[in-house]
Amino acid sequence: MTDSENLLAAFRGLSGYRRGIVPIVAFVLGLLFLGLGLFVEGAWLWGLVPCLAVLALAAHDVRQRGYAILRNYPAAGWARYCFQALRPYLRSYIVEGNREGRPFNREQRKLVYQRARDQVDNHPFGTELDVYSSEYRWVTHSIAPAEPETRDPRIEIGGPECKSPYNSSILNISAMSFGALSARAIEALNTGARLGNFAHDTGEGGISPYHRKGGGDLIWEVGSGYFGCRDDQGQFDPGLFQEAASSDQVRMIEIKLSQGAKPGHGGVLPGAKVTQEIADTRKVPTGVDCVSPAGHSAFSTPREMLEFAARLRELSGGKPLGVKLCVGHPHEVFAVVKAMLASGIHLDFIVVDGAEGGTGAAPIELSNHVGLPLNDGLVIVRNALIGAGLKDRVRLGASGKVHSGSGITQAIALGADWTNAARAFMFSVGCIQSMRCHTDTCPTGVATQDPGRQRGLVVEDKAQQVARFHEKTVAAAVQVASSAGLTRIHDLEPHHMFHRISPTAARTADAIYPFVARNQLIDAPAETPYALWWQAADPDSFAISSDIGDAHRQQALRGLA
Repeated sequence: MTDSENLLAAFRGLSGYRRGIVPIVAFVLGLLFLGLGLFVEGAWLWGLVPCLAVLALAAHDVRQRGYAILRNYPAAGWARYCFQALRPYLRSYIVEGNREGRPFNREQRKLVYQRARDQVDNHPFGTELDVYSSEYRWVTHSIAPAEPETRDPRIEIGGPECKSPYNSSILNISAMSFGALSARAIEALNTGARLGNFAHDTGEGGISPYHRKGGGDLIWEVGSGYFGCRDDQGQFDPGLFQEAASSDQVRMIEIKLSQGAKPGHGGVLPGAKVTQEIADTRKVPTGVDCVSPAGHSAFSTPREMLEFAARLRELSGGKPLGVKLCVGHPHEVFAVVKAMLASGIHLDFIVVDGAEGGTGAAPIELSNHVGLPLNDGLVIVRNALIGAGLKDRVRLGASGKVHSGSGITQAIALGADWTNAARAFMFSVGCIQSMRCHTDTCPTGVATQDPGRQRGLVVEDKAQQVARFHEKTVAAAVQVASSAGLTRIHDLEPHHMFHRISPTAARTADAIYPFVARNQLIDAPAETPYALWWQAADPDSFAISSDIGDAHRQQALRGLA
């Protein structure tokens, strides 16, 4: 390559706003030097250098065919790409209102930052929310508020088949893998979990040295790639699993069926990002694309899934075993419940991941238009368990944009026993929602493997912030339940939560969502809204049952239960 070609290649390698600003700065410098030449002899010669560089760029732009703007407006057209690249930052810091940003607005992020940094989180002058909008929800309060029986409510997870039940907090760190998050972020989160006495889900990337270094309780997520417990062909390796699961730090095992950000989709960690540490953690080759399949190879039916779960529970020494999923076809949830009834093998817990969740990058069609949001999925799984008489032994977790005490209480009111949060805990270690998680250029060192960028994340300080955010958010949830006149947060019911459906009408959750009675799916399924889905569920297949007629089959597929 010639020197000019090398220069242009380096120029194209710059990020968008840098490419745009280079010709602008060069042109301004050229004018300054040319102007200086009127007063200082020979200074105008220096002005020719940037001017000639801009002219060379303009000559290139006129001849290139990829961009019409640059072809018609050589050099000057780069200003467009400069401002286009800067637009998200200018909007976020200057234009955007407190409640306009997505996925988390400034007000939501500010709450996490204040609690993590032990700052005052009270709000002056009344709510800024539109209490007559269709998005407004609230918990009813009592004239006689109660004194909570505990400031740190816990829930025991683990049924009769479990030898080592886990006493869990009502707020834990949701699944985020080492590789997606940096080493320092993982260590800070796990250390914070130890300080605050709550659990940290590993994500499907396996148990890294930084999880172990923190010393906090772990929920080991086993995904379809079986990272950390796989053989050379990518199949489940029981020996590796047993070795890792026997650690005292691992308190529960979670089989990931799907996730809210990209349900029905696996993932690829590019080979360039598979460092030696990540390769050792995941048990994959260094520098080779790390593929997570869309589905599991260890099972293909609900009954086989439960048998696999029972095997993992035995290999782990009897630790709680559950699944995580973003609810899709409702009949599949009922098929898992039927399989538990038919086989006698029970999960210890199910975590419902809402479609609004997600920390990593995913195809936008999946993020925006596939999977049930948390409330809808949570209600279906809650009804499936209660309707089959299993809710007392199978605990229910909820994950999906939980970041506040009100989010915890609303999930519990709909049937959850505890909640998980991912992005909120990312904020607590310094994430600023720059939306660059997938580019390895996270400016705060949270979602990057770049050592230089990670330098800004001080583990000791951020771990304290993680613990403080957890403590204050759980306290806020307890306070909301107490204001409802309840001594126990788990006494919250759907009728405690109101949801506005129009400017002039609001309904309690049990008037909006269907709720079934205990054992109703077994005793009288036809009297429930889930009759067709229950009939369509097959404990030996995730497909629609062959017992259902063609007409009902089409109805079940359309969701017309």
